[in-house]
Amino acid sequence: MDEKAAHIIVLGNEKGGTGKSTLAMHIIVGLLSKGKKVAVIDLDARQKSVARYLQNREAFMANGGTSVAMPEFKVIAQSAASLIKDREIEDQQNLQEGLNAFNEHVDFIVIDCPGNDTYLSRLAHALADTLVTPLNDSFIDLDLLGEVSATNFQIKKLSFYTEMVWESRKYRSASGKPPMDWIVVRTRLASLDSRNNKRVHAALESLQKRIMFRYVPGLYERVIYKELFPSGLTILDLEKVNSMSHVAARQEVRSLVDSLNLVE
Repeated sequence: MDEKAAHIIVLGNEKGGTGKSTLAMHIIVGLLSKGKKVAVIDLDARQKSVARYLQNREAFMANGGTSVAMPEFKVIAQSAASLIKDREIEDQQNLQEGLNAFNEHVDFIVIDCPGNDTYLSRLAHALADTLVTPLNDSFIDLDLLGEVSATNFQIKKLSFYTEMVWESRKYRSASGKPPMDWIVVRTRLASLDSRNNKRVHAALESLQKRIMFRYVPGLYERVIYKELFPSGLTILDLEKVNSMSHVAARQEVRSLVDSLNLVE
């Protein structure tokens, strides 16, 4: 990409239920709140979680709600061609057309991938300047990155997803692009500092050195995040926060966005 190309942020993993859409929306609104121009591509044409979140946001304003910043967005569905080769060619064309539609007039393009392995998702990973992989706070989700030993909780074998990310990194290197910044974010964190919490933390700290990702704290399990979906809002959109929990939620989102190192 040339110097004027938008920075591509991909949210990807191969597990559902990790709070990926909530995380994506808060990153999007966090960037908008810093005065950046943002576009969104939703590759999960079946669930359309991020697209639905943004549609709720549009409806909120259309129904008399306070004006809030909006990104441009579109949904790209997988090709339905009968031959694999034809499907892959069509997927490449559709994704490139989506990127071209936004690339010259936005600062960031956020791509939300489905929670399973698709060709479109692999294409997006290969294009990612920043890859954000959310994980629930459990060893079940840690399995997304690699097989965990039952005795010492260390990673015994890397996962197919981790290997796919490494292939994406090789592609970027061969194409002369800057290295991908891979960030693993723990989501739905429990409030209590449990033994499981500490073990997952230790495993991720060990693993980040082995497969070269940045591990950052994410979002706690908070009701407010779920309650805001129907209105399409995020904690950053609320003019007033009425509890210490909401104040803490806003601060953790801001800290998360800052830790991605997207804005100088």
